[in-house]
Amino acid sequence: LWNQRVNAKELGGDLISMLVSGEATRNMNPREYLGNVILLIVGGNDTTRNSMTGSVWFFNQNPDQYAKLRANPALLESAVPEIIRYQTPLAYMRRTALADTEVGGKMIKKGDKLAMWYISGNRDGDSIENPDQFIIDRERPRQHLSFGFGIHRCVGNRLGELQLKILWEEILKRDMKIEVLGPPKRVYSSFVHGYSELMVKIAP
Repeated sequence: LWNQRVNAKELGGDLISMLVSGEATRNMNPREYLGNVILLIVGGNDTTRNSMTGSVWFFNQNPDQYAKLRANPALLESAVPEIIRYQTPLAYMRRTALADTEVGGKMIKKGDKLAMWYISGNRDGDSIENPDQFIIDRERPRQHLSFGFGIHRCVGNRLGELQLKILWEEILKRDMKIEVLGPPKRVYSSFVHGYSELMVKIAP
């Protein structure tokens, strides 16, 4: 796929073509290319799927919030980022310290590998009121770390939000009843905060 794009006479507008033509990325080695492709696949599939599954479970466990959404579908604008905060589909990301620094009284040396626990930040009571509660009409719903931050912020964040919004727009439009038949089975991973199974019964 990479060779196809490199040798193409005309490049399209897809992300891989942008990597091929980008000034900072056109000379990346095969390992870097593979890493970026894997990241695009996971970011565009796994995380959104887990957030969708999580949203069904959250509304099942919080029927008052689902009733609120059914009564006012416009709340999807704030419900979607709350779903993503509450789910936190990737628990953390790793970074490498570029210089010696001190954070919270702890010394970090240049070259140290650091894990940034997004899932912890998304439940920080100093920044988010009642962080352990699923509340779809928060005043600042996008105040979360699920997409990362800075130059590493998820490039597909708005696409992920749009997919969740369309899912629940269609469920509400069809007045579908989703009955959860049991608790979800979690993926055995400290990185991917997701599900391997959630049994439901759907009725029109």
